[in-house]
Amino acid sequence: MQPTLIVIDTQEAFVADRDAGYPWANPEADLRIGGLIAAFRAAGLPVVHVHHHGLDPADRFHADNLLSAPMAVARPAAGEAVVIKHGSSAFIGTGLEAMLRDGGHGPLVLCGVAANYCVESTARMAGNLGFDTRVVADALINFQKTLRDGRVLPATDVLAVVLANLDGEFARIMSADEVLAEVSAG
Repeated sequence: MQPTLIVIDTQEAFVADRDAGYPWANPEADLRIGGLIAAFRAAGLPVVHVHHHGLDPADRFHADNLLSAPMAVARPAAGEAVVIKHGSSAFIGTGLEAMLRDGGHGPLVLCGVAANYCVESTARMAGNLGFDTRVVADALINFQKTLRDGRVLPATDVLAVVLANLDGEFARIMSADEVLAEVSAG
C-alpha cells in the first residue's frame, strides 16, 4: 500500500513565533516539509493537510485570522484533502480515521507542528489505532518549554524527548532523506 503524507498544522502562526525570537528545534523544517510535499505530489502519492482552527474569534488560529493560513511551503493543492481540527489530535472529531481506512491508505508519514503537541498526539493515536506510522524527525517544528520550576528546556531537548517517546512504541522515526529515498524507490 502506498504511503500517505500527513502535514500537521504547518501554519503562519508558527512562523510569527519564530520571527518573534522563539527558534525552532529544526531551523530548516519548513524546507523539509516542502520537499516531502513536492516528492509525494511528484510520485502521485496522497497528501493530507491538517489545519488547527481555534473556536474563539480572538484566537490567532481562528479561521478568520491570517496567522491560521498555511505556510507557503505547505499550501494544499487542488484535490488534496484538508482536515480541520479544533483540538490536539488530528483524529478527534475530524473523520480522518474513516477517510484513511476507506481510502485504503498505507503507512502514514507525519510532519509538521508542533512536535510536542499536535504531532505527538496524532502519532500516538495513529499507533493506537493500528496505523503503520512514521514521524519525520527533521520535518518537525517545535519550541522551547518552560518547566514548572522555571527551568527552560531548549527546543532541541523538547524534540529529543518527543522522538524518544514515540520511537518504536507508536511510530518509526525517520529522516526526510530516508522518506524521500523510499518514495523515489516506489
